[in-house]
Amino acid sequence: MARIAALVVALAWIVSAGRAGAEHEVFYRYTVLGYVKDARGRPLARRQLELVREKTGFSYVSETDTAGFYLIIARLGDESVGEPLTLRIERAGTRLVARFDPANHTDERGTRVDVEGATLVERSAWFASTLAAALDSLTR
Repeated sequence: MARIAALVVALAWIVSAGRAGAEHEVFYRYTVLGYVKDARGRPLARRQLELVREKTGFSYVSETDTAGFYLIIARLGDESVGEPLTLRIERAGTRLVARFDPANHTDERGTRVDVEGATLVERSAWFASTLAAALDSLTR
């Protein structure tokens, strides 16, 4: 139930982007999502994650649901391509780079980062399918 509530709030923002002002357009957001699991592969609920823009120091926080899923939406515009970001959970962290095509104002921008024990693994190729699955779970 907590997962549905968290997804509804975060993903409603994505779904309604066409009806909102420019601040909510795809070219003003960058999404980091993934799953947090212990070393044995079990999901970890209610774990807090923080995404920090190194350029500004501004941070965005999220918490995992019962399946260990999290989603963070950061405000990054076209000019932010290549910007360094830091994703933190507890004492672990990893540096990310905002990679996207600034000319593409149609496709969602982001990456997937899974936490497996104390290891953070970026799986950017899985971003679109993971986001689509999360959005699909809202319509069921």
